[in-house]
Amino acid sequence: MPTTLTHSLVGLGLAEVFAIHPIPLSFYGLATALSLLPDLDVVSFRLGIPYRSRFGHRGFSHSLCCAAGISVGVAALGSSYFAVPWWLLGGFSLIVVIAHSLLDALTNGGGGIAFFSPFDDGRYFFPWRPVQVSPIGLAVFSRWGLRALLSEIVWIWLPLAVLVGAVVLVRRLR
Repeated sequence: MPTTLTHSLVGLGLAEVFAIHPIPLSFYGLATALSLLPDLDVVSFRLGIPYRSRFGHRGFSHSLCCAAGISVGVAALGSSYFAVPWWLLGGFSLIVVIAHSLLDALTNGGGGIAFFSPFDDGRYFFPWRPVQVSPIGLAVFSRWGLRALLSEIVWIWLPLAVLVGAVVLVRRLR
């Protein structure tokens, strides 16, 4: 999986790309929370749930079904707070949560992503996996963690910066 820092940055970048300005700070908070939400399944390690179980790491919480459920909930609870149509907030939420799983599927480690759970508990990766998987826990500060962060900078941060920069530039030119 990419680091929590990278998942957070992707959520913040997508908030900047999709949001209608001015954006309340709480919207950035929501985007960050949504980008990290699928990894709450790391609690499964503490609970003794096997990695490849439906509710293990990168299992149901990383599925398209779970992302859809989360986005419906966010849309229902947050559309009036953010004063945006429910479908727009739901669509944004869906994209941010799915982005987490897509990024995980670009990594070179782990057991794959259960994109289609609960209908299919198979685990999948993309054929092209350029992102070095990051360690979980304090090992993120190791040499392995540094290599993972450097690969994330190249394969995720730089393309995200180009996307956000282009959107900001287009908005200023209008």
